[in-house]
Amino acid sequence: MLDAFIKLVIGDLDEKKEYRKMVKRVKALPEDYRYTYERIQKYIWIFGAGLDMGGLLELFEDSAAEGKPVLEITGDDVAAFCDELIRASGAGSEPLGEKINREIREHFQKEGR
Repeated sequence: MLDAFIKLVIGDLDEKKEYRKMVKRVKALPEDYRYTYERIQKYIWIFGAGLDMGGLLELFEDSAAEGKPVLEITGDDVAAFCDELIRASGAGSEPLGEKINREIREHFQKEGR
């Protein structure tokens, strides 16, 4: 019971440990990769909630180790790269505009308005 209470209050410690490991890996990236990763991460959090960023981090680590420029990986249209990541993962399969309209409609239907 105490374990459940602790998990409720502070969250899953294993998940936090994994998150901290990922943060260290991101900080170890070359500056261009780190900056691009962090901007992509922010975009993904807004538009593609639920997308696992571990695969992208691994791709960036490997590409940086090979000496490739980050924009060789993402292309110049980084937003399109992000959108493709989201689409490929299925995390953002519904366009954002459609999603917000659906959520608003459903909310007001529940309210009987």
